[in-house]
Amino acid sequence: MRLATIVTPVGDRAHVRTRAGYVDVATALGDERFTSLASLLAAGPEAMLPLRTADGPAIDPATARLAATIPNPGKVICIGRNYLEHALEGGSPPPTWPETFLRVTDSLMAPLDDVVVPSNTEQFDFEGELGIVIGWGGRHVPASRAMEVIAGYVVCNDYSARDWQRAASQWTPGKNFDGSMPVGPELVTSDEVDPRDVLLETRLNGEVMQSARTSLLIFDIPTIIEYVSSFTTLRPGDLIATGTPGGVGFARTPPVYLRAGDMVEVSIEGVGIIRNRMVPDGSPPSLSPWRPLAKMRQTVASQPSATTGRD
Repeated sequence: MRLATIVTPVGDRAHVRTRAGYVDVATALGDERFTSLASLLAAGPEAMLPLRTADGPAIDPATARLAATIPNPGKVICIGRNYLEHALEGGSPPPTWPETFLRVTDSLMAPLDDVVVPSNTEQFDFEGELGIVIGWGGRHVPASRAMEVIAGYVVCNDYSARDWQRAASQWTPGKNFDGSMPVGPELVTSDEVDPRDVLLETRLNGEVMQSARTSLLIFDIPTIIEYVSSFTTLRPGDLIATGTPGGVGFARTPPVYLRAGDMVEVSIEGVGIIRNRMVPDGSPPSLSPWRPLAKMRQTVASQPSATTGRD
């Protein structure tokens, strides 16, 4: 089953994809409680069963405007450096303990919308990732049962402001610019795809930049679920991004950072494809006093010259 959040004249609403197109979930179930995928997941797997034969007025997928599949998850948990090649290209050994950081919901966005390149970063980068959407949740979920709590999977792009990410010891700012993580295009339920060995690719202006199979994850999906649920309760609709492969822009020679006009696509076999055109911010960089590389250059320029000595 494939579920999506569609922009409609009465707001963003959950839809199920049928042969005829996208059918409104709440209408199909005759229950307005289920206007969001989060509320549907919270009702348990039984609530989804009638959707397999859903019928009603349908929206053509070619004309549907997709919102972020899970627009307001309770938690967005991201796993860093979870492919060996990506860890090595960043100058780090492979982690022996999962590296975890959080995203805020304001950073999530629709899977096909334009992405604003922030004016106060000079190092805006891409990171294609497989996303896990929690269905039934729980605490202390063993790896042996981890796949049972997953509702399905989405494609994500963890756009990152590298200069912000490295300006301090914490990654939070560089990973949380507004509208910097598209999620979608649909929630593909776990009975339809086994994502433990599928191809993930990221393309920039048609050129493949990242290409790896999810079987290369250092910490696989069951391990991630077991680990995360050991410190927080997983709840329906929570989103976990599993990490990005090697090939990101900052590690290239010369580095490749995103600029207005670029087109970035991320595809995962059996899950789908998301694409975003980069657009300018519209705000002059001078409006923000917080520009990491500019501050660094100012600091260097203010240092006494080695040849002239100190004043």
